[in-house]
Amino acid sequence: MNYRIVHEPIVVQEAIDLVISRNAGAVTTFIGTVREMTGNKKTMRLCYEAYEPMARKKLEQIGLEIKAKWQNAEVAIFHRIGELDITDIAVVIAVSTPHRNDAYEANRYAIERIKEIVPIWKKEYWEDGEEWIGNQKQTKAYPSGKPKGVDTYE
Repeated sequence: MNYRIVHEPIVVQEAIDLVISRNAGAVTTFIGTVREMTGNKKTMRLCYEAYEPMARKKLEQIGLEIKAKWQNAEVAIFHRIGELDITDIAVVIAVSTPHRNDAYEANRYAIERIKEIVPIWKKEYWEDGEEWIGNQKQTKAYPSGKPKGVDTYE
């Protein structure tokens, strides 16, 4: 399965293995990790939550969009949810294409689309407090920890 919401640490090589092909001249990976400093605040850890069935569908949608835009592209996207510590891997995107420029562009497209349309949100724990950040573009706040209308996580 190329599009995954996972609860355990991500194995980057699994994503790469899913996109390697005889026609690929390039494989790019994006590995998003939990950073310690956000502005002037020291982050202690994060908690990601998702509406999992919809999140998987949206990751697959992004993969289909990439395949439509970049010929012979292969895509794998894994996003971790749950408690993550500093330096833990939160997301991996692997893209293969016949030519390197397409692989770079498609990979960047994928991370931006994840932030736009995938129902994943996070809580940041700092030295001096904690806050649900909301959507990944940080354009919507979810003070209760989830978007309005999302009552269960499947």
